[in-house]
Amino acid sequence: MFLKSLHLRNFRNYRDQYIDFTAQKTILIGNNAQGKSNLLEAVELLSTLKTHRTSRDLDLVLKSEPSGSLQAVIERTYGDSELNAVLRVKGRRTLVLNGETVRRQMDALGTLNSVQFSSLDLDLVRGGPDYRRNWIDGLLVQLEPLYAHIAQQYQQVLRQRNALLKKIRKLNQEGGAVSSGITQELQLWDLQLAAAGSRVTRRRSRGLGRLIPLAQKWHHEISSQTENLVITYRPNVLWTDDDPEVVQQAFLEKIEQRRTAEKHQGSSMVGTHRDEIEFEINGTPARFYGSQGQQRTLVLALKLAELQLIEEVVGEPPLLLLDDVLAELDPSRQNQLLETIQSRFQTIITTTHLNSFDANWLKHSQIVTVEQGHLQELEMAKEIPLAGDRQS
Repeated sequence: MFLKSLHLRNFRNYRDQYIDFTAQKTILIGNNAQGKSNLLEAVELLSTLKTHRTSRDLDLVLKSEPSGSLQAVIERTYGDSELNAVLRVKGRRTLVLNGETVRRQMDALGTLNSVQFSSLDLDLVRGGPDYRRNWIDGLLVQLEPLYAHIAQQYQQVLRQRNALLKKIRKLNQEGGAVSSGITQELQLWDLQLAAAGSRVTRRRSRGLGRLIPLAQKWHHEISSQTENLVITYRPNVLWTDDDPEVVQQAFLEKIEQRRTAEKHQGSSMVGTHRDEIEFEINGTPARFYGSQGQQRTLVLALKLAELQLIEEVVGEPPLLLLDDVLAELDPSRQNQLLETIQSRFQTIITTTHLNSFDANWLKHSQIVTVEQGHLQELEMAKEIPLAGDRQS
């Protein structure tokens, strides 16, 4: 898989910018707030149909413009694909794949696979359970695009059920009677939550089951065989038999157990929206581990495992997007990451200086400066700013 070109129009701080990717490794260099991360965000959006920085398309469109667009050409083993996205300040976005408008946006998933690693990924370790749920869900979408529909279905059922529980709580608070019709409606939502939740939790379990040994192997190597990583999936509804009916029954039994509490709270207290994924290093919860270096090692191991797993499942290596992370890693971890990448994955890296790269890396990389939304490729070695020209 290779991203051949990208055309940005009225996207973030890019007015009209085109770039051909001519090497397996592209280094975007520039000061902060020039647009380096914005370019990676464009690739992330085309890959996952969302970005980790905003949930609103209007935030992605250049100020004062009604719309913006992204156009990418992706080389795959079965031929080239062209994916276009039109983002609007008002109205829905439009996706066009190989000249045809996509009826369901999620049908465009899988056209471009990518793994992103940024300093924000430390929230995987330090943040709340929602960060880890979003992380595994994002990976599952890359492995099985249909999962986006499954997760969306669950969220829709959850919203409807929560709305009904709020209505029941209000009736109880006001001393009103809960009709048999409302009770029957809640039972229907119980069944739907159990069915949708079963599909989510079983896929999360299977995905983590494949990822965990890969992450443990990478973590063992990066830590020089001194640390053991344990990753544990803690579903809100416990189950052992990967059978849809068995898992659904486990959901329904726990819902019944928490029935009174849910009506009192006015929200669903049972379901995959309360799942947790735990990381332990040498028997200590990584979230409370003292060393930031250890936390970075863990995240790096997870990202390398993601790359490997996507390649195994999809059959092609995904893109790797590194957003100013080399400065976050010590020299040993930098070397581990750069050695692993080599020419195996197309990689786009943002940085403020080139000190972390050796001469061989620079020789085989496409180097592009980014300044106020303008891209310029450096073609001659004498143009490359080295250590003495470090930018602040």
